[in-house]
Amino acid sequence: MDNDFAWSGPDPARGLFSLAELEPAVIRELAARSVELFRDGNAHDRPLSGRVAGVLFTKTSTRTRTAFTVGAIRLGAVPVTYGPQDLQLNTGESVADTGRVLGSMLDLLVARTSGPLAELRQLSRQGGLPVINAMAAEEHPTQGVTDLATLHLALGDPAGVSVLYMGEGNNTAVALAHALAAVPGARVSFCTPPGYELPVGELARASRRAAAVGATLEEVHDPAHLPDRVDVVYTTRWQTTGTSKPDPDWRETFRPFHVDASLMGRWPEALFLHDLPAHRGDEVAGEVLDGPRSLAWTQAAMKLAGAMAVLEWVSGRDGDADTKNGRNTDMR
Repeated sequence: MDNDFAWSGPDPARGLFSLAELEPAVIRELAARSVELFRDGNAHDRPLSGRVAGVLFTKTSTRTRTAFTVGAIRLGAVPVTYGPQDLQLNTGESVADTGRVLGSMLDLLVARTSGPLAELRQLSRQGGLPVINAMAAEEHPTQGVTDLATLHLALGDPAGVSVLYMGEGNNTAVALAHALAAVPGARVSFCTPPGYELPVGELARASRRAAAVGATLEEVHDPAHLPDRVDVVYTTRWQTTGTSKPDPDWRETFRPFHVDASLMGRWPEALFLHDLPAHRGDEVAGEVLDGPRSLAWTQAAMKLAGAMAVLEWVSGRDGDADTKNGRNTDMR
């Protein structure tokens, strides 16, 4: 076989894995671009025309999977979608081997797997193609872009915004921390149940980056100690997809973190965010989720624009993505 077609080893990982790896200006630009595409879904020149985008979801998804599939089509790509039973990963093929094969056929990959973020980096390195983290155990970065874009849409300029996050310090909370760490003057309070905090390292990393733009992040574990000023209250589903809690009485631990009309009444002008899906009666009361101050449904619709902005950005950073140099086509 011609050496031009021999596999020469893994490339550096590239794509979007964590918002912590992006400059604050880039995060803000992604959010602003999302708003542009939300207002006009045709405000682009089909930058993915002629490309093939893999969309791999091994966990359930409504908004994110639909957003990236539709977004790829609208930007000109042909999507190839994979569910949890579709790839040989399900029968024991390694992530590395899967990446080598996908990289020989696809131009980019959007992936939500049941494994850690390191697996997505491995898919990118072994396949030599950009990978977008559509949610890993550690972080949900495209949700963070969507959340910041929703704040842009609602507030015009989110600089100085005060956000209260109620609930588990999960991958959505991590993405929110990294997204708002890019907003000048933002103040974010994470109110999390004891034992369900944000990972210490992630919060510290986001806090250090926040300091550079005059933003502050803090975490408390007692709902009695909440900020006096709140512009936005955010919560997520208590039972995160694909996870289980070791404490059989965890619902009692979470109950004080329920967002209801009484809590929202402390800040009569505050808006409400939820990344969905929601369990009315658990993390949020139905009257709040479906009430006039809720942006949850706008936030859900923003997922498509956010996916398009990320796809556009990744395709623009991929160099000559139209040329497949054959480096991964040796499948021996």
